[in-house]
This record gives sequence, structure tokens and C-alpha cells, in this order.
Amino acid sequence: MSRPSLALRVVGYLALGQLLAFLIAWLATIFLGLTGAEVFATSLEELAAARAVKQVIASLAYDGRGSVRIEPSPELREELRRSPRMKVAAFNSITGEPVEGSSAELANALARVNEISPSHVHFTLPGDSKESRLGMMEPRRTPFGRLHVAVYGQTFVLSDVYHALQDELEWLRVYLVAVVLMSVTTAWFAVRQGLWPLRAIAQEASHIDMDSLDQRLSSDQAPTEIGPLVDAINDALKRLDAGVARQRRFTANAAHELRTPVAILSARLDAPEEPTFKTDLKRDARRIRNIVEQLLTAARLERRPAESDQRIDIIAVARAMAADAALLAIRAERQIAFEAPPGELRVAGNRTAIESVLANLIDNALHAEPEGGLVFVKVTDRAVVEVIDHGEGIAECDREMIFEPFWRKSETKPGTGLGLSIAKELVSIHGGQIWVEETPGGGATFKLAFPRP
Repeated sequence: MSRPSLALRVVGYLALGQLLAFLIAWLATIFLGLTGAEVFATSLEELAAARAVKQVIASLAYDGRGSVRIEPSPELREELRRSPRMKVAAFNSITGEPVEGSSAELANALARVNEISPSHVHFTLPGDSKESRLGMMEPRRTPFGRLHVAVYGQTFVLSDVYHALQDELEWLRVYLVAVVLMSVTTAWFAVRQGLWPLRAIAQEASHIDMDSLDQRLSSDQAPTEIGPLVDAINDALKRLDAGVARQRRFTANAAHELRTPVAILSARLDAPEEPTFKTDLKRDARRIRNIVEQLLTAARLERRPAESDQRIDIIAVARAMAADAALLAIRAERQIAFEAPPGELRVAGNRTAIESVLANLIDNALHAEPEGGLVFVKVTDRAVVEVIDHGEGIAECDREMIFEPFWRKSETKPGTGLGLSIAKELVSIHGGQIWVEETPGGGATFKLAFPRP
């Protein structure tokens, strides 16, 4: 399918605009003339002259002697009947002699005028009002040679506007064609030259692929009119680059986060005789499941951000996640406690995502907590969720790094840090915060804050 040419469209609109401008200007001069503006003075009879002249020319014929005469056609006879005072005449352009059938009154009145071979004459016969010019004579090329055709007293009808315009176009056709051709040529050249920055930008865009999304189209040479387009394309490339980076980070992060628990799981399978084999296997599978759920939730929320704006009772969610982890804590010979103010505390977020983050933090806390210890899940009256353990804790220098993708303090200590970069990404999608502090007496306290509705 061929694409439309902008240059042709502009040129076409320009040519059409010039023709419309001519038509409007012509109608304006007619209106001004009819309302009495001296410079444009005209009359309805003059507008009717173009049609009347055509009727006279259509009535010319040779007589038996080979001379030209006016033999009224049916149209001219009807016009003469409708306009009793109408008079017509035709004159030899060389001798000035009237042809047979011409009005004697017109022939006599215009005899001296024809001696100077005028190009165009508007006149009023003696005895008629001088305020309105009722007659017109002009030279015309006819099938019988060049003649001066005169008409007088014709009556205006609405179709005379069309005939008058047609007559005007015949007189000015060379001028109009020259002007339109010159304008079209100039416009074509101007548009072609004006579009070269677009062609240069298109050439730049043709070199951008998935490996070079960081490139941007140069807007320095772009005209003001296409500057917003170039800026919009660059913004789209920026968003696309960010999206692809997120997808690549998602894939790499998923592989990295799953590597350690899968390696631990594989190691356990090599020692099935261990007494805690079954329990450990279930715990490892649960941790892998939590990480996968976080990854999937993050991907879904990035595609549909509106899902992260639900009204969630954070106390109910935290209580449910602590209750779900109680059996796991008992099996791991740990304890878990929950504390929250009475009533509800609403936050804006996605319930599945918040549950996924809390499940991950509680699971990490259970691994970090010493045997027989207590993991404490607390919701403050400011809707901040705290997950507290009493393990080794996290060094102050590492408290920012643990949320970075691919960070791992020690591959031999999988109990801390698993899934934290994904958790941070989920919280960030909600517009919330996640951070870690030192538990008084030793250990790590992870805190979550989500925006209030």
C-alpha cells in the first residue's frame, strides 16, 4: 500500500487555496461593486452581460451573400422577450462596421467608439439613468473572426454569477496558470528542502535496534514543527529502553535469586538419609515458590499498575501471614508472635504483592532466628510493618546493598537476603519503602511502609 506524500498534499492544498482565494476575492469585488464602492463599481446588468454576449456569439451566422449577421438563437429570442429593452450588436473589429441584425440604436451610439477599437467598454445610452451602467462591449474571438460584441439592457438571473466567473477565468487563465504553477513549484521545492531533517532522523532511527536502545534521535536540526514528534519518539525510546532493561533485569534477577535455593535443594537431595530431610525439602520448595511468586507479581504489576492501588487492611494481611507461618516456625523449632493496634489500618496496594513480600521477609527471619528464638511481626499505628529477628543481623555497611540485584554476602548463608531485591521492586511499584534496622540486642528488623489511601 503506497503512503501519501506530504509534499503532494501541501502542494495540492496550496493550489486549492489559491483558487479559493481568487474566487472569494472575485465575489468580494462583486459585493463591493453592488454596494456602491466606487473602485469596484458594477451592476447586475453587467454581471448578466457575460451570458448575453455568449448568446449573441451563438446567434452569429452567414447570410446568403457570405456576410456575418445576427440571427437570434432560441436562447437569445427568449432573453429578448424577457427583457424588452435589451439590445445587441456586433461590429467588425477592423472596419468598425456593424453586422446585419445589430440594433441600430447601439450601432449609432457606438460608431465613434469603435473607431478607437476599444478593448472593453461599459456604457449607458442617452435617456437612461447614469447611476447604473446597463451596457457592455468587448472584443471576442468568434467562429467568424474577431468581432466587438455589444449588449445592453439584459436582465440578471442567478446563473449569471457562474457565467460571469467563467468569463473572468477565460480572461485571466494565463495569469492564474502562471501564478499557480510558480506557487506549486516553489512549494514543492520548499517542502522537499524542509523535509530533509526528517529523512536524516529516519536514517538515524533505522540504526536503532534492541542492542542500541540507549541511542536517541538528534533534535538539534529538527524544525520547530517536528520537534515535538522527535521528543515524543525519544521519550518512547527511553521508556522502551527502561522496559527492556527491566525485562533483562527480571530474567537475570530471577536466575540469580533461584540459583542459591536450587543449589541447596540439590545438595539436600544428595543426603536423603538426614532425619530432617523431608522438612528441609519442603522449606526449600516453599522458599523457591515465594521467590517465583514475587517475580510473577512484580511482572504483573508493571504491566497493570492500577492493580497496585487497592485498599488493603494491612493489619489483617500481616496477621494472616504470621498465622500461616506459625506451623513452619514450630517445625523449625522457632516461635512467631504478632502485635497490632485494634481495628483496621488501610493502605494502598496489591494484596497478593504485599502477602508475597511479607511471606519472604518472615521466611528469611525464621532462617536467621536462632533455634528456639522468637520472630516478631508487628504493625505500628502508623501502618508500618516490622519483621524482627534476633539472628546475626546485617552490618550497617550492607544495609543498602542487600536490596541490590545480585548482591550476596555469602553463598554459604542463604538465610539472609534471598528475594530482597524483588521485594524492594514490589514495594517501589506501590510507592512504598522497605528498609532494615538493627534489632535492639542483636538481629535485623525489616520495616515496610505503604502509602495511605
